[in-house]
Amino acid sequence: MEIREFQQLMSDLYAHNDRKRGPTATMLWLVEEVGELAEAVRRDDRENLREELADCFAWVGALANLYGIDLEEVFLEKYPGKCPTCGQKPCICTD
Repeated sequence: MEIREFQQLMSDLYAHNDRKRGPTATMLWLVEEVGELAEAVRRDDRENLREELADCFAWVGALANLYGIDLEEVFLEKYPGKCPTCGQKPCICTD
């Protein structure tokens, strides 16, 4: 599945709810999911980690859809096959 296909799926499934909820509440849901992801990492719970990563990705898609942002486009602009900071592949940044 391409990123655009994923984003369209999220729109097809949830856009009506996302529009009612609005960007601020959608962002709060994303933050909650990131907290659940952090807890799964802390517990080293691989199965829960898989679930929470998927949830975070879905909420990022929902937020992008609310703002009309094509995630695939902006991702490729920001990460054009090399590190956006040092310009190298692989990254040679020291941080």
